[in-house]
Amino acid sequence: MVVGVVIGSGVFFKADDVLTLTDGNLILALLAWVIGAIAMVFGALVIAEFAQRIEKANGLVDYYETAYGKRFGYLMGWFNGTIYYSPLSAILAWISSLYTLVIFGVAQPDNSPVTWILAFIYLVMAYILNYYTPILAGKFQVATTIVKLIPLGLIAIVGSVFGIRNGILIENFTTASQTVGSGVGSLASAVVATAFAYDGWISAVTINNEIKDARKNLPKALAIGAIIVFVVYVTYFLGIAGALSTTTIIEQGDNAVNIAANNLFGGVAGVVLSVFVAISCLGTLNGLTIACIRMPFSLAIRGQGPMPKLLAKVNKKTEMPTYSVIYAFILSIIYLTLWYGSINNWFGRYVGIDEIPIVLIYGLYIFLYIWYMRNFKDLNIWKRFFIPSLAIIGSLIIVYGGITNPSIGIYLVISILVILSGLIFYKDSN
Repeated sequence: MVVGVVIGSGVFFKADDVLTLTDGNLILALLAWVIGAIAMVFGALVIAEFAQRIEKANGLVDYYETAYGKRFGYLMGWFNGTIYYSPLSAILAWISSLYTLVIFGVAQPDNSPVTWILAFIYLVMAYILNYYTPILAGKFQVATTIVKLIPLGLIAIVGSVFGIRNGILIENFTTASQTVGSGVGSLASAVVATAFAYDGWISAVTINNEIKDARKNLPKALAIGAIIVFVVYVTYFLGIAGALSTTTIIEQGDNAVNIAANNLFGGVAGVVLSVFVAISCLGTLNGLTIACIRMPFSLAIRGQGPMPKLLAKVNKKTEMPTYSVIYAFILSIIYLTLWYGSINNWFGRYVGIDEIPIVLIYGLYIFLYIWYMRNFKDLNIWKRFFIPSLAIIGSLIIVYGGITNPSIGIYLVISILVILSGLIFYKDSN
């Protein structure tokens, strides 16, 4: 879940954005990837400590419930279910569709009618797979995790060697060193872009009650998985910067990985690697679908949220919550429609539903990190203060970067209203 959900889309989708936001400066772009990793790795280490101590029905809801009470825990679950996982699942369906069409050389695949039709089909397939064959969905998650490491690993190693031998990587670093000071102002925005790429590590806690020996294995998965993701992403970024100049990466945008694969391995091998990229994106979509389904269910079994008795019902044959699946699917489709509207200027401006939910959740993580430092008094100084402090610093940089987004105002207001609307369905059991 950790490696499989995180790796597979964002690193391909956001590589050009990170460079664009740092004015093509490779050094600042790498720094953005490192800062984003700090927020992820040290955040995962903090959550891992919670996972060792608390094991109920849904990790993140349980942790906030323990720290700040049932109402706060409920609102966190409501936020995750309505504003966080659902839009990300919709966007992942679109990204999966985009990279599928890149393989076939479709012109402007980011906004063609075929892209949106295929994105809808991918969402339908993801929910059907997880509902009717959850065990197969889990195996698909494992298989795609292995598959997605192949293109990343090959581009990382071969691209770096290619770039050093042909001077492309050295030239990119040399050019970056001459202009490193001019792009610092936009570094925080670039970190937000990396946060999208790193996002998804928290999804593993949504299945903590389904994991064998969760108190032991979940913390290991969070910590080791986060470190693996960091190493893979940074080496891949170096590899693609060795295969292409930073200017070319920016110009090619989402198609940069396809061009890099062709340059490094030739036409046929490049197409095969592009297929692996599309499969890896589908693996991320599958992992997010797993999380989407379990969020409304985790609230329903607590007697919370809309129609809790209905959403808590589990199909005896599939052992999956039928109505929670339907509920989550409808939300994903709504967000796919909103993403289409954002790209096609329905709202008069671009609304970043791909990044702003991530900014919001990192802001909410800070509350948990502070409680951790105040209450886990049995930990040594390193674990109790140093690790969560680094997680807070990383989160604050992401929040600051999000504030600079021109669409943050309207989206933040809407998000707060949606979160507070969850109180309509909250039932006080005290």
